[in-house]
Amino acid sequence: MSFRADRRRTLHHLGLGLSVAGLGGIAPVGLAHAQFRVEISGVGATRIPVAVATFRGEDRSPQPVSGIIRANLERAGLFRLVDASGERLDEATRPPLADWRNKGVDALAAGSVVALADGRHDVRYQLWDVLKQQALGGQSLVVPAGDLRLAAHRISDEIFEKLTGEKGVFATRIAYVSKVRNRHTLFVADSDGESAQAALTSVQPIISPAWAPNGRQLAYVSFEAGKANVVVQDVFSGQRRVVAGFRGTNSAPAWSPDGRQLAVTLSRDGGSQLYVIGADGEGLRRLTQSNAIDTEAAWAPNGASLFFVSDRGGGPQIYQVPAQGGAARRVTFQGGYNISPALSPDGRWLAYIGQVDGGAFRVHLMELATGQVRVLTDTRDDERPSFAPNSRLIIYATRAQGRDVLMTTTLDGRIKARLTTAAADVREPVWGPYVTAPR
Repeated sequence: MSFRADRRRTLHHLGLGLSVAGLGGIAPVGLAHAQFRVEISGVGATRIPVAVATFRGEDRSPQPVSGIIRANLERAGLFRLVDASGERLDEATRPPLADWRNKGVDALAAGSVVALADGRHDVRYQLWDVLKQQALGGQSLVVPAGDLRLAAHRISDEIFEKLTGEKGVFATRIAYVSKVRNRHTLFVADSDGESAQAALTSVQPIISPAWAPNGRQLAYVSFEAGKANVVVQDVFSGQRRVVAGFRGTNSAPAWSPDGRQLAVTLSRDGGSQLYVIGADGEGLRRLTQSNAIDTEAAWAPNGASLFFVSDRGGGPQIYQVPAQGGAARRVTFQGGYNISPALSPDGRWLAYIGQVDGGAFRVHLMELATGQVRVLTDTRDDERPSFAPNSRLIIYATRAQGRDVLMTTTLDGRIKARLTTAAADVREPVWGPYVTAPR
């Protein structure tokens, strides 16, 4: 359960029945179309100047491939996009690289989209190092029309890796909960919020979604039995099972890095305490032993410890406890109200929601090695931060213009992207892992 008494919603009310529909796997939902708008709120001195030309044949393509690539790179925070939308380039013709160097461009990408007779599309691209005056390589992807966005994300990932040496995250997925009137839907979507598909629809709230490390399962809290139970669902088949349905409430699931266990918050023995249970629902063991509320567990990437929220010191703060149990160590000291811990996959960073002077709830980032903390946002109602699998971006929920929206931010807080939808409030975001299996 969440410490925060939510003023806008009833996500953590107990004793509610759940009406579930659409459990046969994820299904496309027309109203889910959304688009990130990249909002530059600062200047990054180390951003690489990159140009992405409009792909030849893109005007006849169902998707704006080059536009998707540009938005991805800009949202990453490491690149400065130089306008090349009007250039007539493709992957087969070597561009005048000296001219592009004079325009201040370090890297140039161009390509083509060709519709094939069988209805598929051949998407090709080439990337050039303008400074070294040489090609960096390219790719050809033959995909059905429905996978053109995915092809653009994969090209974006290749460009990101060729220019930075690190893996991109554009072809990964996110999950979030949407509310339209009295219907709550758990969505799975591309990392930019597009191609959203419904994994679960309910007339009652859905809370605390969490990705399994294999990217095939989501754990979440369901009220189907008249109380809060933790459910695990396969996002491809729709098969689901209750893994924590004990007396009292069962909430706040968090997968261990190896995917074999879940940390959960249970009130079965009185009060809210942390437990660890096998992903098959077996082998329950209690992790914390306190008279306080202990909740919102998050595993360290190495699996050796968990971070969690407790009010054992008065107000809610973040603590760390060994995975086998033992004494807890307080982690946050700045401010009197800190919740929702999230660990970066590289183990360097802790993101959380902290209350600042004036009562605003904002995303904070702590460097674990030094304990240094900085505030990344200037909004008032931030919730539930979650790291991208390359530890470069954070997704979170907030309020903007009277609505619940999702945002991403770079770790310096300078570049943010807002996910807006036509008819829904969106919240409870969680960024999925790298997945090698076909999507």
